[in-house]
Amino acid sequence: MNKKRLILSIVEIVLGAVLIIASIYGLVDEFWSGMGTTILVIGILNLIRVVKYKTNDEYREKWDIEVSDERNRYLKLKSWAWAGYLFVMSGAVATIGFKLAGKEDLMMMASYSVCYIMILYWISHIFLKRKY
Repeated sequence: MNKKRLILSIVEIVLGAVLIIASIYGLVDEFWSGMGTTILVIGILNLIRVVKYKTNDEYREKWDIEVSDERNRYLKLKSWAWAGYLFVMSGAVATIGFKLAGKEDLMMMASYSVCYIMILYWISHIFLKRKY
């Protein structure tokens, strides 16, 4: 972990606090208050992780091994592949289910999501095929 993560954590905390304060004063609606709370909590958790990394040698060694381990990289890539397959399949099932239920707006949203991920896959495949 480096200084960039520390700075990013501080920026997240400040951004979250600004959104919460803006919501309290009525400058933004409740959605942004919830978003600010989420960003604030993520920033605090990331800051704790950065501090722990810098101060705890055992944690640092464990983190470095997990980041650089080939098996973990393979598992992460495989997890993304499974997530993609499951997303496409669940989106396709949802499209059919929403169509049968007469929920045209939701059906279109689900089908557009499946189309979007398939287009991203196709573009990525073309790009990676040329690169490698």
